Amino acid sequence: MGKSRKSAEAVVEPVDGGLAELIPDRERAHAWTLLIDGAPQSHVDLDDPRHLSFEYQRRLGHVIDLLAPPNKPVHAVHLGGGAFTLARYLAATRPRSTQQVVERDAALVQLIRRKLPLEPAARIRVRSVDAREGLAKVPDGWADLVIADVFSGARTPAHLTSTEFLDEVRRALKPGGLYAANLADGPPLAHLRGQIATAAARFPELALVADPTVLRGKRFGNAVLVACDTPLPIAELTRRAASDPHPGRVEHGKALLDFTGGAVPVTDAEAVASPAPPASVFR
Repeated sequence: MGKSRKSAEAVVEPVDGGLAELIPDRERAHAWTLLIDGAPQSHVDLDDPRHLSFEYQRRLGHVIDLLAPPNKPVHAVHLGGGAFTLARYLAATRPRSTQQVVERDAALVQLIRRKLPLEPAARIRVRSVDAREGLAKVPDGWADLVIADVFSGARTPAHLTSTEFLDEVRRALKPGGLYAANLADGPPLAHLRGQIATAAARFPELALVADPTVLRGKRFGNAVLVACDTPLPIAELTRRAASDPHPGRVEHGKALLDFTGGAVPVTDAEAVASPAPPASVFR
């Protein structure tokens, strides 16, 4: 499945989005971290796909766990593939699920398929097209879950931040289906506030999970936004986030809307990419 820890060496190859590096995890025999131009993108343990190392991926894992009763198969769309960490996690925790991964970087897809192959039995289809183009091909009401985790040059592309994009997400979701997005921002959190306002314009139920220091605008970091047309499992999400190695805080309801500070929904006409992280984030 992978090389032994003793012989594992880093793999460095150019891909469409920059320079990809697969760095072996010295603590886990068949685990790897994917970096693109020095920015960490994914961590995968081929022996244990249920292991989620990155903080934001653990939080998205909680969303997957709370999506439906344990082991129940679901239909999932992943916008942004990376090393397919969350698709592997869902396949391991919900066998017989059907998944679509949309990853624009075809060279990256080939690298991951070659070096970190998916389980042959996993029902995971990968499309190498733009995320919004791939989402448009998902049948109406097909998905129980849509996860958006798309970064180009460590920034979320502008056309994946708008109300029009979320209209496509809602079209693809079943009633009661969940949308989850990995958002990255730092002080003064203008992008994050705008994304919450945008989601609130299209979904009646929202929750945000993040490190409290990120929510206070003290540092750049990731926040996971969860949205649905029916009530979310706030209590259990709060409990799981608080028990993480790096505890997260869950905001929802009036407190979350107050957090937007009057930000207005973003449309295609005004959309801009998320802010670039400071270089210090990856040191």
